[in-house]
Amino acid sequence: MSKHVFSIFPNENFVDLCMYQFGREQCDPAYSFGPATRSHYLFHYVLSGTGRLMTTDFKGQNHEYQIRSGQGFMIFPKQVTTYIADTRLPWEYVWIEFDGMRAREAVETAGLTPESPIYHATFKDLRENMVSEMQYIVEHRNETSFNLTGHLYLFLDFLTRSAASMKISADGRIRDFYIKEALNYIEQNFQNDISVEGIATFCGLNRTYFGRIFKDTVGQSPQQFLLSYRMTKAAELLKLTTLSVNDIGNAVGYPNQLHFSRAFKNIYGISPREWRNKNRIVK
Repeated sequence: MSKHVFSIFPNENFVDLCMYQFGREQCDPAYSFGPATRSHYLFHYVLSGTGRLMTTDFKGQNHEYQIRSGQGFMIFPKQVTTYIADTRLPWEYVWIEFDGMRAREAVETAGLTPESPIYHATFKDLRENMVSEMQYIVEHRNETSFNLTGHLYLFLDFLTRSAASMKISADGRIRDFYIKEALNYIEQNFQNDISVEGIATFCGLNRTYFGRIFKDTVGQSPQQFLLSYRMTKAAELLKLTTLSVNDIGNAVGYPNQLHFSRAFKNIYGISPREWRNKNRIVK
């Protein structure tokens, strides 16, 4: 008989995110569950071994997947599924059943759908953090509801960040989400001492990967865009205000006037003072 740890979450009064059940199971060879449906989202991560998942999507199409250790799978509410452990190398997995107002957003951000329910991770460290959060929940089932819900948020954070990067090339919506986040961050912080690495960290992405998808989407590297954005703002201030060149440099993130003048000239071909003389609106 399969060895398992199984717990029911003691409190369902969390609206944004709530756990319903969670556990860990070392399956016997050929152990199966289903066909069955669930009322909530149910995520399995395979710690060792292998097995098969059979699903019916909401268009009535049947799918079958072979899943091994290091991968996972999402079962969706009201979706008919069956999963079976391998006869020679049966899987061991941890699992969490959850739902709430933010659940669908998290699952979609991870790029998981009824037609594409298999979890793959691009970043090993993020995947390991995700698994640690799942195991913490299973091993600390007697902690308070707030404690366990906090770790549910961390689990979903690592799930989305470790999986979404692989899905971006196949799903433009995820790519657009990150680019929108980056552009909003630049718009709100261009006047501060920010860096490309800081923007990538804010978005939860590797710096090199972030730079690649940013250039592919925007047509400029993050460095080029940040410089262009700052100088556009500087040109507006030179044209519309009486602020000194030094004050305008400070206002767009350049406390050193020489560095500001050099950066401005690289974009506009002339110094800030010359540009103001040619373009200033006289009132």
